[in-house]
Amino acid sequence: MNEELEITEFLKQAEQTPVVDVRTPAEFAHAHIPGAHNIPLLTNEERAQVGTLYKKQGKEQAVLLGLEMVGTKLSSFVRQAKKLAIDNKLIVHCWRGGMRSKSMSWLFNTAGIKTITLADGYKAYRRYIKSCFANNHKLIVLGGMTGSGKTEILQAMAKLGEQIVDLEKLAHHKGSAFGSLGQLKQESTEQFENNLFEIWKTLDINKTVWLEDESQAIGSVRIPDELYKRIRASTVIKINLPKAERIKWLVKDYGIFDKEKLKAATLRIAKRLGGLRTKLAIQAIRDNNFSKVADIMLEYYDKAYLHGLSNRKSNNIFEINLNKIRPDENAIAIIDFYNKLEL
Repeated sequence: MNEELEITEFLKQAEQTPVVDVRTPAEFAHAHIPGAHNIPLLTNEERAQVGTLYKKQGKEQAVLLGLEMVGTKLSSFVRQAKKLAIDNKLIVHCWRGGMRSKSMSWLFNTAGIKTITLADGYKAYRRYIKSCFANNHKLIVLGGMTGSGKTEILQAMAKLGEQIVDLEKLAHHKGSAFGSLGQLKQESTEQFENNLFEIWKTLDINKTVWLEDESQAIGSVRIPDELYKRIRASTVIKINLPKAERIKWLVKDYGIFDKEKLKAATLRIAKRLGGLRTKLAIQAIRDNNFSKVADIMLEYYDKAYLHGLSNRKSNNIFEINLNKIRPDENAIAIIDFYNKLEL
């Protein structure tokens, strides 16, 4: 008889026992549980054929076709599973805890590998993590205009023992039109959420969690609704820095990139910048005048940030003035400022 784990027990056991995802390579590539291994029962093409037959001729014919497809691959499945197993144990899942995971579990158990399945499959995992993002963690949002070094401040806070969630690092994007420069390729929103949960599940609910103020979309991925609603309702510590400092910081960050990439990023927001600013920014890139480029961009981004800030409750916003972008020093100042607030 197939042994199943509910999601909370699955997450505990998955810390020591390898997880095998038996969905197709395409399903796995789109999004999967971090750390899981893919041993697909069917290829992408085979899954499509079985699905088509199921719709046209019913379950019985589809099952027979599936058996014909996997019959010659059973020994390969077992060999892969034996290499992955730790203490001769595995956990298997498919999309919703159906025939694919039950079949693989039966096969591995028959081959002598103690195998259990995730009840309701990957679907149960997705449902669970979405609910966790709504948990009542005490969130503090680090705000401030573009070029304030917020990400680096968060990293400095982490070194000081604060709990942080670096959304931009997880998203492989810095949030602006230029945010993909120097970053890894973005994954799906679903995978971003799965990766975010790996951090989220380690957080101490009794301690403050610091995050950066973001739009819901970070490049092509989106912060889960459950979390974004909480971020928008949370206290904001807004750092104020001289524009000249922010320009220097942006030039240091982005002036190293290829001019054509900088032009392409500028053109992506041409409608929002307006014709004149776009023209001036492109010319400044050609002239290697990156300070001017940053100044032009901040005219747009500062206005956009202040508009977003205006939609928050004003009594949730606390401002701290800083003179220089020195992440280590600024992190200490901000933590001290926050600790003195009567919240």
